[in-house]
Amino acid sequence: MSDAHAKKASESRTLMTQLIFPLDTNHYDTMFGGKLMEYMDKVAAIAAMRHARKRVVTASTDSLDFLAPIRIGDVIEVEAFVSWTNRSSMEIYVSVTTENLYSGQRDVTVTAFFTFVALDEHGKPSPVPAVQPETELERHLFHHAPERHALRKKRKQDRLGS
Repeated sequence: MSDAHAKKASESRTLMTQLIFPLDTNHYDTMFGGKLMEYMDKVAAIAAMRHARKRVVTASTDSLDFLAPIRIGDVIEVEAFVSWTNRSSMEIYVSVTTENLYSGQRDVTVTAFFTFVALDEHGKPSPVPAVQPETELERHLFHHAPERHALRKKRKQDRLGS
């Protein structure tokens, strides 16, 4: 999409940094998955609002694969940006990187795609600008987004029994 009103993916980029405390973890001293999902949803929502400059709601979350545990004392960086748009929906790529502050070891712990829908003042879906990818990662995600969109649509239809 080469929309004259397209916005750069970098314009929606949002980063949250958190130090993991005991209250963030379970009895195995690893971070609660639900707490991490909350952070991911918040960062994705901010990225979507930055792109659309409208109210947004979460429409779906693709599978979250936890690649490594996050432990007490680790720092996490939750990063999100709009990777692709349809008429009123936005695909947001979210990644979580864990850092051990003592060793400096950094690992990508989770990646996922969230879909948000922009809403107008009446709560109805509202058009959003296209995305202009700039980096190699942004171009890769943008190029493969229509396939992911089709899979989400099929998954939704299968669940509704259509």
